[in-house]
Order: sequence, then C-alpha cells, then structure tokens
Amino acid sequence: MTATDHPRTADHPRAAERSLPADPADATDAADPANAARPVALVTGVGRTVGIGAGIATRLAAAGWDIAFTYWTPYDRRMAWGAEPGAAEAVAASVARHGGTSSAHEADLADPDVPARLFDEVEHRHGTVTALVMCHCESVDSGLLDTTVESFDRHFAVNARATWLLVREFGLRFAGAPGAGRIVALTSDHTVGNLPYGASKDALDRITLAAAHELAALGVTANVVNPGPVDTGWMDDEARGKVLRRTPLGRLGTPQDTAHLVEFLCSPQGQWINGQLLASNGGLT
Repeated sequence: MTATDHPRTADHPRAAERSLPADPADATDAADPANAARPVALVTGVGRTVGIGAGIATRLAAAGWDIAFTYWTPYDRRMAWGAEPGAAEAVAASVARHGGTSSAHEADLADPDVPARLFDEVEHRHGTVTALVMCHCESVDSGLLDTTVESFDRHFAVNARATWLLVREFGLRFAGAPGAGRIVALTSDHTVGNLPYGASKDALDRITLAAAHELAALGVTANVVNPGPVDTGWMDDEARGKVLRRTPLGRLGTPQDTAHLVEFLCSPQGQWINGQLLASNGGLT
C-alpha cells in the first residue's frame, strides 16, 4: 500500500447477527444511487485504461457511484503490455466527468495484510463500501509441467486468498441497508496451458459464491462474472481469429460488455440475481 494507513473503524456486526427486511422491496431505495448520497464501490485491478477494471469503474461512476480502485504497477511491468503511466489519473478523471469522487490505491494483494489496510483507507476517504468488485489477478501462462511452485503460490495468494480476505473485510464492515450490498468477482474458465491462473480462479468462484449464502443475513448479493476472452492488449492475430470463429456474434468482447453486466448486478434491479456464475461472452463455444 502506498497511501498512509488510517486507524481501523470499529468492527460492524457479523452477518449472522443481521437480518433481512421483511419485504425485499424495502431495500430498493437504499441500493439506488439516485435516492441517496453516492454509494461507494471498491474496484480492484484497475491498472490500465484499456482494462476491464477501468471500464467497470467508469460505468459505475456514470451510474452514480463514487469509486475507490486499486492497481499494482509491478505486475503490469512484468507483463508483455507493460505499465501504463498516468492510468490512475486517467481513471480518476473519467470518474470525475461523471460527477463522482475517487481514490487510487497501489496495493500488492499478495500481501495478506493489505485487504484490511485497504478498507481502512477507503473508509477513511469515502465511508462505508457498498459494492466490492474484484477484477485483480495474477495471470502468467504455464501448464502442468512448467509451472513453478513460486508461481503457483502467487496465483493462489492473489486470485484466491486475496479474494477471501477482501470478501471477509467487506462482510465484517458492511453497514449499509440490508439488500444494498454487492459483491462481484471476475473469473475465467481458461485452465489448459494456464494451470495456476485457471485453478486459482476456480477457487475464487467458490469463495465468492459462498458469500451469497454466508452473508445472506446482511442482504448482500454475491455473483461471479466470466467475461470470456476480452482483448485488452494480450491477444495476437491468431488468438483474435480463434475467438471470432467461436463467437456467434462475430466480434471480440470489450470491457464495456462486462461493465454493463456488473452495473446491472450492482443496481437495485439486479438484487434478485445472487449466487450465480454468469457468462458474458457473446455465446463463445
């Protein structure tokens, strides 16, 4: 974490000590950004302006949310696309154009102490987090025979353990109206030749879907979204051709495609969607 740490706010009641409203419709206004002060969404993995995380942050800002977001420059530096100077400032400017406030937090989610400190910072700057949207990942191509133990462990630390710790902090601290809370995590079904990424994303699925039941007393929904292959700079011509041939709509996915679904899930209209793994991939086969 690069921002200054702040004292943790008092722990909020655990999910088991909270109850749902008698009528789920009672929570609709509380979850509606138009009927209250702008709620706060924490979006992880917003390192590049062409990424899915940036698309989601901008879309939620347009829908009435304030945005706290994370990035981790060392990860982008060691990937083929490299780090994007000024990306955090560009995302913040996009949020501001939609009337929102934002804060950027450089966070190494492989560190198990970071999720709690991150929530401390976000709560200090914005107040209670109403939506947790997890787009962060460790993603290094390797298969069964060439994956190193170090890489395997880092994938699980970032993709699985950090997801659990972020969800746990969200559940411990959530103080919004029952029915207003949202958890959304991005996943992948790509495992062959991409073992540590796919296996750790599968663990992420189980952790997030467990929250749909274990945080039920808070009225928090939790869903997983598989955006399919979205070209954010990692595809070569061969990969693009394969995706186009396998997609009935005949085009590549975009960050905005994923962002529209996440916006719906975070809206009052998405309140009845819970505990689901949703594919937003144009019918990819």
